[in-house]
Order: sequence, then structure tokens, then C-alpha cells
Amino acid sequence: MHGVAVSGLLARTLELAVHDLGRGDLVPARYQVDLFRPARMIGTTARATVVREGPRLVLVDAVIEQDGEIMARASATFLQPTKAPATTVWTSPDDRPTPPPPELLPAAGEHHVPIFASERPWSNNFTEHQNSGRHQTWQTAMPIVADEECTPFQAVASIADATSMVVNWGRGGVEFINTDIGLALSRLPEDTSLGLRVTDHVTSDGVAVGTAEVFDRSGVFGTATVTSLANTRRTVDFSGSEWDGSRDHPGAGA
Repeated sequence: MHGVAVSGLLARTLELAVHDLGRGDLVPARYQVDLFRPARMIGTTARATVVREGPRLVLVDAVIEQDGEIMARASATFLQPTKAPATTVWTSPDDRPTPPPPELLPAAGEHHVPIFASERPWSNNFTEHQNSGRHQTWQTAMPIVADEECTPFQAVASIADATSMVVNWGRGGVEFINTDIGLALSRLPEDTSLGLRVTDHVTSDGVAVGTAEVFDRSGVFGTATVTSLANTRRTVDFSGSEWDGSRDHPGAGA
């Protein structure tokens, strides 16, 4: 089972736990996933535990289980928005990512093969983006549960699995495998379409840390991180990918 589905299901479980508390005044601000077993395409259950509920925050843990074994776990902090102080603090430079041109995108809300930019401009041609340039992607999330609308939190949590793609994809392919997903959010995305752009990648002795900025049509609203291990024996090589841009926005499953 793809990490998109695993992360999305964990986010849904956390979100429902906060909803069941009647805390519609809170928004997700921190989300952390540990991916330690490969989830299979079999019956899957998820459960959440409220760790702490306070006036301005709720801490929740969740796990996914298959055949009685825990396959992945997540934790999240939900905070109560408030008025921002007038203090001026340092922020990143004005170089901020923007979505692909509208003519490259399908109708709003329609799921599509991820679109990438790197040394080459935006396209869904995976092969041409196998280079050492600065990678970014734009995606529209799929529903996590059949016949259930995907929420903005589920969307950003599931698409965050693509952080490994944008931070670890180089000229030789994706030669690392991520062991986790981390999100820090200042707000929710405005809808279920959003992007990721790498901001840094550092590695030592086969252990890599990658960071990406998370953005939607209104701008950057968070940061995604992954910790990865070198995985050269199972490199994901897109140099001969079937997604060569010859078909317009074909559907893809999670």
C-alpha cells in the first residue's frame, strides 16, 4: 500500500478523534508519521488515542493495524488559532514557489498524475525530470475512504508522502527510502490541490534529511520533512517511466 494511502488514513483517524471531542475550534499544526512496516493491500483498521486535551490544544496518537500488527503510527497537535502578534520576525526570502500554469492542470478537484518541475519546466513527463535540479510537485489528493470526500488535512497529509520524491530525486533516480513523514502547518490548504518544493537535503553515511515547503494557490503555509536511508539496491528509476507526458492527466491510484 502506497505511503499516500497510509498517511491519509492516519490523518483521517486523527481528524475524526478531534471531531468526536467537539473541538471544531482547532486546526492541525504538527503531524508526524513513522513508517516502519510495509502495509499490504488487505483489510486495514485504524484507531486513535487522545493524549491530552486542553483549552488551546489537543494531542492525539493514531496507529494502523493489519492482521493484529501495527504497521505505522502518527501523532498530531491540534491548536486553537488566535490573533497574531504585531511583532516583525525574519522570514525566508521572496523566492516562493507558485503552482503550474492553469493550462497544464485538469479541472479543479480532479485527481491527476503528479506534475513536476526541476531543471525542466512543469510537466507530467517523469523521465525528463530525472535530473539534479531543484524539484517541486503539484498534486490533487484522492479520497482516503471510498465515497467519502477528502478533507484539506487528509489531502496535505497524504500528499506529504511525496516529500521523499522532491527531496531525494536526483540524476540517478530516487536512491533513498523515507522512514517517516513530518508536517508543520500554519494553516490548512485552501482545497485538496497543493505543491511541495525542496528547500534542503543533507546526508551523512547514507542517512538523509530532506525539507520541503508546502504551498497552495495562496502561497506557502507549512514545511514537510522526511528522514531517509540510502536504498541504492532498490532505486526508483524514472528514466524509462511509462508516464512520459503522452497522455493528458491519466488517473493514478494510491
